[in-house]
Amino acid sequence: MQERQLVVFALGKEEFGIEISRVREIVRLQNVTAIPQALEYVMGIVNLRGQIVPIVDLNTRFRITENGNSEESLKRIIVVNMEGQDIGILVDGVSEILRVPDESIDSTPSIMSGGISTDFIEGIAKVDDRLIIVLELNRVFELSGHTAQE
Repeated sequence: MQERQLVVFALGKEEFGIEISRVREIVRLQNVTAIPQALEYVMGIVNLRGQIVPIVDLNTRFRITENGNSEESLKRIIVVNMEGQDIGILVDGVSEILRVPDESIDSTPSIMSGGISTDFIEGIAKVDDRLIIVLELNRVFELSGHTAQE
């Protein structure tokens, strides 16, 4: 039986997951330096041990207005590797690393619309009584017409 390991995090009131193999590290929110005329969902940049890393706010990217956790102390930056470049994604909190069997991940229902574009979603993981939206990170950044390297 094949399975995936997902880093599970919150955005608003929903749970999301990304493949652990994409995650380089998880760090506390730190001072972010704003970049003039950046895309609305790009918060700015941070210096992580001498490396400049752009920070993307997924709440803004997905137009999630209901912040489940607005406490700055609980927010985290998940540093992921996108085509050889590290990008930090700001989330409301990281809850766990979860092993999910492949057969527990369903494709995205075609009826879904509004909110988060279904193009961002790889599938929906059913874990006990929870539904975890599994993100396709490459598409999160491509659909705006900008890739991770721009």
